[in-house]
Amino acid sequence: MAFDYDLFVIGAGSGGVRASRIAAAHGARVGICEDFRVGGTCVIRGCVPKKLLVYGSKFAHEFEDAAPFGWTVPTPTHSWETLRDNVAKEVDRLNGVYIRLLESAGVKLHLGRGRLMDRHTIAIGEETVTAEKILVATGGHPVSPDVPGKEWAISSNEAFHLAELPKRIALVGGGFIAVEFAGIFNGLGCEVDIVLRRDRVLRGFDEECRTAVNEGLRSSGIRLRTETEIVRIEASGGKAPFQVSTQLGGMFETDLVMYATGRAPNTAGIGLEKVGVQLDKAGAIAVDEWSRTTVPNIWAVGDVTDRINLTPVALMEGHCFADTEFGNRPRKPDHRDVPSAVFSQPELATVGLTEEEARMRLGEVRIFASAFRPMKATISGREQRTFMKLVVEAATDRVVGVHMVGDDAAELIQGLAVAVKAGATKAQFDATVGIHPTAGEEFVTMRTARAEPAPRARAAE
Repeated sequence: MAFDYDLFVIGAGSGGVRASRIAAAHGARVGICEDFRVGGTCVIRGCVPKKLLVYGSKFAHEFEDAAPFGWTVPTPTHSWETLRDNVAKEVDRLNGVYIRLLESAGVKLHLGRGRLMDRHTIAIGEETVTAEKILVATGGHPVSPDVPGKEWAISSNEAFHLAELPKRIALVGGGFIAVEFAGIFNGLGCEVDIVLRRDRVLRGFDEECRTAVNEGLRSSGIRLRTETEIVRIEASGGKAPFQVSTQLGGMFETDLVMYATGRAPNTAGIGLEKVGVQLDKAGAIAVDEWSRTTVPNIWAVGDVTDRINLTPVALMEGHCFADTEFGNRPRKPDHRDVPSAVFSQPELATVGLTEEEARMRLGEVRIFASAFRPMKATISGREQRTFMKLVVEAATDRVVGVHMVGDDAAELIQGLAVAVKAGATKAQFDATVGIHPTAGEEFVTMRTARAEPAPRARAAE
């Protein structure tokens, strides 16, 4: 059978665009479809516009810190509309960049929602195309609990387009999206509440790092309503302020509620069940180590597979797929030691194992940690702490985890991720000369391991 395309990609986010471009570079005839804008969650409604908002929010702290350094700064004012619109313009520009990247690679873009009709046929609106191989890269979407009044709340998708900035906002959730937006809105002058079910933010990260971020949020004036769940949102007259009721019987008032309680893979309405593509227990597309689904000619990459939901991981998965299937260079995506960052305020970044994971997997470990006031804060007077941590496997001296909470954590950890990936030892860290004065030099000058806790006494038989 003659197909219209060698490869058709459903979803033009980071993973789909990368896979289509590389496959086309290998000589494949490639088509791709997207029902909204090209670039995916990261570019359109995720990490790129969010990081720009983080930059915008940090100026408030810079103005405050300037006076002790001798600067006279008039009382600043902020225009949310200016920031919002400039961020939107950058998103528009990037959407155009991605479209041109597809065009220059020779990839045909079809606008519309793709649906699998059979193993080789895809419908996009009223159009139908065929392909020998199909890649699903449809990403994910925000989810929120079904509580009365949830129609008054927004998700992170809508946060970028607010007509005006609220005076008060309640962010529901303790993950990276919640804490990042908490810093953004706090820096822009809003009163911020974080409502979370647990005792601290950022479950799954190193416990000491969680605590450091948690305390940093509190010290910045953000109210953390821990071990709390919202059971009802009420709006008098259908508009703000909103009355928020909790499971503890309490109630508080806010001008906006934003849910950041997780994301789910975009698997509905694209015909997966029709062709036999199976989902896993979490509702993501089940794939093997080559990103192949349960249908031999269909693959999936990115957030729709719910492996590691990070843009660079989707890029890696898409690139590996294209090289394997069209470039005669078989290679699997490597999900070990993937660095990540939370652009909270304070910022957190990490690579490798947490202390808790290392103790469970490796047994004996050595922990090197340092907490200090950053040099800038000694003059500015800001209540701010930096925390750094190395996790070392005792048997091999290999550094298996590097963690940091503080300014520029992501920039520092990106470089140290190379060392962790290469299997560097603590001795090699120690042999590296630091750059002084920097925060980063602390990573190569921590010489004394933390005393190990005494072993627990065995219970009496």
